[in-house]
Amino acid sequence: MGKPTGFLEYDREVGKNREPKERLKDYKEFHLSLPAEKQSIQGARCMDCGVPFCQSGVLFSGMVSGCPLHNLIPEWNDLVYRGKWDLAYERLNKTNPFPEFTGRVCPAPCEAGCTAGLNGPSVAIKENERAIIDTAFKNGIVKANPPVKRTGKKVAVIGSGPAGLATADTLNKCGHKVTVFERSDRPGGLLMYGIPNMKLDKEVILRRINLMAEEGIRFVTNANIGENYDTNEILDEYDAVVLATGASDPRDLVAKGRDEVKGVHFAVDFLKANTKSLLDSNHDDNNYISAKDKNVIVIGGGDTGTDCVGTSLRHGCKSLVQFEIMGEPLKERGDNNPWPEWPKVLKVDYGQEEFIDIYGKDPREYLTTVTGLHADKDGNLESVDTVKVEWKKDENGRFGPVPVEGSEKTYQAELVLLAMGFTGSQNYIKEAFGVESDARSNIKANEKDFKTNVHKVFSTGDARRGQSLVVTAINEGIRAGIAVNEFLRK
Repeated sequence: MGKPTGFLEYDREVGKNREPKERLKDYKEFHLSLPAEKQSIQGARCMDCGVPFCQSGVLFSGMVSGCPLHNLIPEWNDLVYRGKWDLAYERLNKTNPFPEFTGRVCPAPCEAGCTAGLNGPSVAIKENERAIIDTAFKNGIVKANPPVKRTGKKVAVIGSGPAGLATADTLNKCGHKVTVFERSDRPGGLLMYGIPNMKLDKEVILRRINLMAEEGIRFVTNANIGENYDTNEILDEYDAVVLATGASDPRDLVAKGRDEVKGVHFAVDFLKANTKSLLDSNHDDNNYISAKDKNVIVIGGGDTGTDCVGTSLRHGCKSLVQFEIMGEPLKERGDNNPWPEWPKVLKVDYGQEEFIDIYGKDPREYLTTVTGLHADKDGNLESVDTVKVEWKKDENGRFGPVPVEGSEKTYQAELVLLAMGFTGSQNYIKEAFGVESDARSNIKANEKDFKTNVHKVFSTGDARRGQSLVVTAINEGIRAGIAVNEFLRK
């Protein structure tokens, strides 16, 4: 696949990011694409490896390696190399209904499993994927393709995030009439309001939503099932209901003063309000949580923490510190983290890159946890107490953080953003449909047929499995759609 000696002849090259000082002035996508001729060379680096781990999507040491969608990566890499962009899109479209999303926000487990990455830089798979779909849209190849025949069956999909959209797309292709209910004012779920515009432009999402609508899928927004939409009416009207509401219950901070101060917000609320105000009025309505001129503390790493850093910098924060309770990762793979496991190495993402460009240092403080929050006389947050931790085994042999005596420190802060992940799906939707929860507060449904304990009610994506990747949610949505189709056909 590709050019047999390409990985020896060509260096890995990806599109550049816009300069931090330039991109901090706006919320436009910061990552730029390579010219088509250079992208073709990247396709040439795909080696004839025999066993393409890149498309395996398997777990090693509890972490996914290879594409969960089992994309036909070597095939479309070869077609990119040969300049056959139309055929490359055909192969990509067979496994991935939304490559414009994964090509922008996926952490690329495919590249973690790339055989070329065993002894050198992996193939730029994610960049190739994005180039294929963007070229296809640009050349008018991506067109609505509604089913020729309808079955007469109706399905309600609750939630329009990546899992809900993938479920709806799959069931619509099967000929069923699908309605997607979204509680926000715009469809897209996590993609629309959980990921900032500079990573995933919302026009990219709406372009796909409009295409799906042309194919016959109905989208209903401002529809909060269980609150302003009656659950029994949904169950009476539809032949099947799929709960794809995500794992949107954020993990809270346990610290002295948490419930007594104003100025502590969940990252998801901070990011959603920012994007909504941006789309509604370009921030002119001031209807968002502003970090301007404030000392900001972000608690938690990962993509969400990075998004809080990048957004706060664009607001014009006075200072910023990001706390991570884990230790600083290695700069290169350790001996206990061999290929093709997911590389547990230090990542400097766009938010940290922007901070470093301004302040000359990384904003992250590792092995740090918050112990207390203090307010001024008006109840507004003014400072945060922290302590360093070290990870030790308890009497049961389980690792946990232990405070380091004498490492206490106080930081001035007027805004704290909690980016510590999610604990499961929200209870009210489970109570509305009467579905059971599993031990981790997710909707209880098995992975084989995605059925809950309630007849004709299914669940998929983060709502069923807990917080995960966009690409994993799409994979779940496709498989849930197939399972629901089998149920309806019977």
